[in-house]
Amino acid sequence: MRPELIQATELLRRNTPEAVEQAIGLLQNTVYSFSMKVCGHPEDAEDTMQEVLSRSLGHLARIQNPQQMAVWLYTVTRNRCWRMRRKPAHAPANVLSLDELMPDDEELGRLLEDAAVGPEGNLLAAEQHHLLHQAILRVPAPLRIVLVLHDMEELSTEQIAKVLSLQQGTVRIRLHRARLSVRKEMSQLLEAIPALPKQARPSASKPKRARANGAQRPAECRDLFANLSEYLDGRLEPITCEQMREHIEACPSCVAFLRDLRAAIDRCRSLEIPCDPAVAPRLRAILTREYLRMLVMPVEEKTSAIL
Repeated sequence: MRPELIQATELLRRNTPEAVEQAIGLLQNTVYSFSMKVCGHPEDAEDTMQEVLSRSLGHLARIQNPQQMAVWLYTVTRNRCWRMRRKPAHAPANVLSLDELMPDDEELGRLLEDAAVGPEGNLLAAEQHHLLHQAILRVPAPLRIVLVLHDMEELSTEQIAKVLSLQQGTVRIRLHRARLSVRKEMSQLLEAIPALPKQARPSASKPKRARANGAQRPAECRDLFANLSEYLDGRLEPITCEQMREHIEACPSCVAFLRDLRAAIDRCRSLEIPCDPAVAPRLRAILTREYLRMLVMPVEEKTSAIL
């Protein structure tokens, strides 16, 4: 879970103007960033931020812990985002099959090149940030929102299942496909950059696969690719995990693919899209005043009734 939500929950308990304003600022960035990652339109993200927080003010004081805060906030924001008419321009209509998400021989060959000098190494941080955001928006919406909630907003599988009304097993399946999708989309976007020098671009050499068991190796690789997220997240039984580890150590292609997938996950976890500093302060001041007014409203109404 995002530390901002933990901090915001603690600040709201103080009920002081300074603490409330700081808490709302944290919630603003959380809602805006999440909306941008899911929908990609700044105007829609600003509208979503304003509507979600305005409608949530009456509930915030009753939320007891950060877990409740996360489920409430992301559920309301998800519902608002889903009502947006504009969709990411390049988001595919259909979810690709597992086989379509797997790297072909040519891509595995490129991954087997020196991984220390990838094509993104010559890009500025801002360019990498933009490309990653574009890659995320190309992932099908049902997968994208799971990826955002898990790897960027740091929600647990159980919390995501509550937000999306899914079974936890479905969440895990969608997460893995989303990770494979964003890795594939990022690779394609990097390949399309003409400005990269030749020595930094991946070559099209054929993969130098280690085939200890002959024809069985491709099937084993496919099984491994299908379970990599569970392996990386430490969710496999020890025996299965050891079997996968032994296979990876004997298969250079799997080593390269695992490294590339882990890098894609790490990039996603570092993505943050803050709210425009020119917009946030005005709305934060309005929401702070309204929240404090709602806190004292019952007392004022009771006093008026007595008088």
